[in-house]
Amino acid sequence: MSASGISERPSGLSQRYARALYELADEQKQLDRTIAEMEALGALIGQSEPLSRLIESRAIDVTEAGRAMDAVLASQGFSDLVKRFVATAIANRRLHELPGLISGFAGFVAEKRGIVTAEVATAHKLTDTQRAQLAARLAEAGYGRVVIRETVDPALLGGMSVKIGSRLYDTSLKSRLQRLRHVMKGAA
Repeated sequence: MSASGISERPSGLSQRYARALYELADEQKQLDRTIAEMEALGALIGQSEPLSRLIESRAIDVTEAGRAMDAVLASQGFSDLVKRFVATAIANRRLHELPGLISGFAGFVAEKRGIVTAEVATAHKLTDTQRAQLAARLAEAGYGRVVIRETVDPALLGGMSVKIGSRLYDTSLKSRLQRLRHVMKGAA
């Protein structure tokens, strides 16, 4: 849903932009298309170094940035609604915040749809069976609609770390060893 997948609940500026875009897209019966296009825009920004530099640069004139972004969006077939959203961000001198606005929109959509993101870090890539078991365990724990976003961190050695919102469930071998080390220091 965003440059980095579905995010946590947006706040502040991104919340206002997200709500406005969501309500307008819903009103115009373009919500699913807008959600897909915002996800695609986040991916495009993440994959294109020149586009990322354009967005991050504060030295580029607003008019030039607007023309460049409009050309990119038009060439990729984005809807007028998404083009107007980006144009509004540019007009308000917030182009550099576009990735955060996209992420905020993804978080707002997830919240509206009751979707929770589980940030899962493992020492090795999860198998399909492990992924299904994890989703089932999270559902048992009361997290109905969960999207699992995985990262591999060999430093964990084994086990996993699962972060949902502000809650962290850490069963990694690395953290177990750290706790044991701490206990042993206290006993000495």
